[in-house]
Amino acid sequence: MIHINLNGGFLRDGNVCSCGEISPEAGRENTIAYQILRSHSISPDPAQMQIHFDALISQDLTYVGIIQTARSSGMKRFPIPYAMTNCHNSLCAVGGTINEDDHVFGLTAAHKYGGIYVPENLAVMHTYVREEMVKCGNMILGSDSHSRYGALGTMGFGEGGPELVKQLLERTYDIPAPEVVLCYLTGKPPRGVGPLDIALSIIGATFKNGVVKNKIIEFAGPGMKNLSADFRCNIDTMMVESSCLSSIWETDEVTENYYGIHGRSAYFKPLKASGTAYYDTIITVDLNKAQSMIAMPFHPSNVYTIHEFQEHAEEIFDSVQKEADELFGIGALSFKDKVKNHRPYADQGSVAGCAGGLYENLMEMAAILEGKSLGNNGFNVTAYPSSMPVNLALTRAGAVETLLSSGVIMKPCICGSCSGYGDIPATHTFSIRHATRNFPNREGSRPDEGQYCAVALMDARSIAATAANQGVITAATDLDYQIPDLKYCFDGTVYKKRVYYGYGKADTLFCESVGRTDFPGGSMSDIVHSIKDKLMVLQDDTKVYTGHGEGTSIGYERVHNPYIGA
Repeated sequence: MIHINLNGGFLRDGNVCSCGEISPEAGRENTIAYQILRSHSISPDPAQMQIHFDALISQDLTYVGIIQTARSSGMKRFPIPYAMTNCHNSLCAVGGTINEDDHVFGLTAAHKYGGIYVPENLAVMHTYVREEMVKCGNMILGSDSHSRYGALGTMGFGEGGPELVKQLLERTYDIPAPEVVLCYLTGKPPRGVGPLDIALSIIGATFKNGVVKNKIIEFAGPGMKNLSADFRCNIDTMMVESSCLSSIWETDEVTENYYGIHGRSAYFKPLKASGTAYYDTIITVDLNKAQSMIAMPFHPSNVYTIHEFQEHAEEIFDSVQKEADELFGIGALSFKDKVKNHRPYADQGSVAGCAGGLYENLMEMAAILEGKSLGNNGFNVTAYPSSMPVNLALTRAGAVETLLSSGVIMKPCICGSCSGYGDIPATHTFSIRHATRNFPNREGSRPDEGQYCAVALMDARSIAATAANQGVITAATDLDYQIPDLKYCFDGTVYKKRVYYGYGKADTLFCESVGRTDFPGGSMSDIVHSIKDKLMVLQDDTKVYTGHGEGTSIGYERVHNPYIGA
C-alpha cells in the first residue's frame, strides 16, 4: 500500500518524476509549503524561517497561562485573531471551581484584549478552526499538538504556550527551513475503510524510521479526488503522530465546496505546486489496497491490519504484554482474558475529538449499527460529536436516534475520551477508540494508584462493526452495509448566538475616553455606536471596570466622555 522513496524527486504537472530541469533547492521553493512559509517569514536568511502567524487558537488547558504571561510581558491587546475554546478541562473532575474560573477568565480576557471566546461544550478547538477560521494560504498556531488544518489549505502548527506568547508580543516563530515530503495519493479506499485506517498505515510506515520527522508533508495526487474534506481533515490531524512538523494539501473542488458549505467561499483559493517542485522524500499511497487497521497499545505506530490481529491475537497481545510489564511492572496489566475461543475482544469503544467526532465518521457508524444492539454483556460505546453544528446535522439526519437506539451513549462536544476527560476504562480493561493517541495513561488512568488499562486505535467504522458484534474485534470491511448520504449542511447559528467575537473590539470604554481603533478592523464609528447602543442604555449607577486605568460609571461617562456626543 505504501512505498517510500528516500532519494527524493520532483512533481511536474501533477506527475512524479525522478529528475527536473531545476535544482532541488530551487524546486523546493515551488512547493505549496514553501510558498506559504516564505510569505509569512521575515528572515533574510533562506536557511531560516521567522514566521508571523495569521491567527492563534487555544483551549482551556493552556490559554490562562498564555495570556497571563503575555500580559506580564507588556501585551496590551491581541494583535491577531485569538480564539479561546473550552473543550479540554471542561467537565473534568478536578474539583472545586477551577474549570469555571478558567472560563470566566477566558471570556473577560476576550473582552479586554479583543479575543474570540467559544463557550464550553460547543466545539472541539480544531473543529472550530476548520469551521470558522481557516483561509487558504494562511498559517495558524495552536497551543495543542494536533493544530493541523492543512487539508483545508491552511498550514497549522502546534506548539507550547511560550510560542503563542511570542506571537501575542508580535515576535516571530523561529525554525530552520524544513525539508518537504510529498505524500502522493492514488486509488480509492474500499468500503469500510475510514480515514484513521489510512492515517495509521502512514504512521506505521514513517514514525519508527523518522522519515518525516520535523518535515512538512505535502499531499497531492489523483487519489485526492476520492477523499471528502472530512476524510482529509482526519488524516491530516493524525499526521502529528508521524512526528512531522506540519502538513498542507493541494486545494481543489472538494476544498472549495467545503468553504462554500461553511459560508467562507471568499477565503478559498487554489493551492498547488508551481512549475516543477522538489521533494526530499516521496511517499506513494495506493488507497485501493487500504485495509481496516488497529494500532495496539502504546503508540499509534504499533499498527496491524485487523485481519492480521484476528489471526495472531494471542501472539500480538503477548508482545503488548511485554511492553506493559516494562512500563508498569510485571503482571500489572494482563490481556489473557481478551481472547476467547480464538477471537479478540474489547471491553469498551469510544469515538471522540478532532479526529473521531466528525460528521461522516458518526454517520457511517449509525449506518453500521442500524437495527443492531451493543448487547448487555458490558461492552459499551460513547460518541462525542466534534462541534454543535456537527451534532445538529447528525440529529437532523437521524443518526443520533440510530446511535442511541443501538445503545451508544452520546456525549458533549468536547475532546472527551480522546485526552482522558471522560470514559476512563476500568482497571485491566481493553478499550478501542477513534482518537488521536493511545499513550500509556493517556486515557485517564492513574498507574501510580494501581490503575492500569490499555487503548488501541481503530476507525469509527470498525468500532461500529465491533459494537454490532458485541465486542468481538471486527473489521468494517467485512460487513455488508449501505453507506448513507453524507451530504453535509453546516448550520453556524449556534456560534452566532453563543460565541463572543471580540477581535478588533478590545478596550471599548475608558474613563473620559474610548479604546483605540487604529488596528485592523478598528472603526471609531463602530466603537461609538457600540457604546451608545449597548452601554449607554444601562442605568447611571452601573459600574464600569475598564481594561486598564481607573474605573468609572455609565452616568459619569454620559456627562464627561467627549466621544459620547460625537
